[in-house]
Amino acid sequence: MTSVLKYEVEGSIATLTLNRPEVHNALDPELLCRFVDALADFDRNPQLRVAIITGAGAQAFCAGGDLGSTLPLLTGDRTPQNAWEQRLLDDPAVKTIAPLRERPINKPVIAAVNGLCMAAGAEIMLGTDIRVIAEHATVAWPEVRRGLIPFAGSLVRLSRHIPYCHAMELLLTGCVISAADALRMGLVNHVVPGEQVMTRAMEIAQKIAANAPLAVQQIKRVAIQADGSTLAAGFQMEEEGFRTVMGSADAREGARAFMEKRAPAYTGK
Repeated sequence: MTSVLKYEVEGSIATLTLNRPEVHNALDPELLCRFVDALADFDRNPQLRVAIITGAGAQAFCAGGDLGSTLPLLTGDRTPQNAWEQRLLDDPAVKTIAPLRERPINKPVIAAVNGLCMAAGAEIMLGTDIRVIAEHATVAWPEVRRGLIPFAGSLVRLSRHIPYCHAMELLLTGCVISAADALRMGLVNHVVPGEQVMTRAMEIAQKIAANAPLAVQQIKRVAIQADGSTLAAGFQMEEEGFRTVMGSADAREGARAFMEKRAPAYTGK
């Protein structure tokens, strides 16, 4: 039986593929649970430095929560029928995709959006650091049209990522935007032909993975934690990150490798 989530490792880069292409990679309880578990494994594995999240097939990244299984459970319209469904109700980390919300991963995460990106799929994308999107892809937060609201971070984060008026129009109308519009708003980094999405995402991942992992993680940690703080508080966080990095073997290795005209061998220590 094919797993609903493919979790693959190539060197120090992990790729998580939402693997239900027959339903546009909609998130059923099992997929949500396996996705959260894979993110946790990536986070705690010191050998892994960057993750790429994508969807199987050429048509969809993720269409959102499965309207036939996940959403009825969350609204109380039906009771859980198996362990995956029970965990969805009992485990807050699964319900809110917590590793991409209140417990963000300090390692970089890249979204390779190869098609339809809706609702919870758009929330997953918004929880990533760098976003590559196919020319034919579309993005939307249509929950309000189903009597629902986004609940995995978008109500708080979207207006921090793009101008408030754009965020509110997307959230309040549920309207669909093109990849070109997403780029114009600053919601994504790169728009490429569909067949180049994973190639571009992997190129970026490899560039990040070649850098000192401790420095990379401190950059992301400070940037996230300082968001919304006062300048003084943010500068204090930056100073703490600086002290952590400057005391590392990698900081010494970076300078030494430059002087010796060779590639650095970073260990994350």
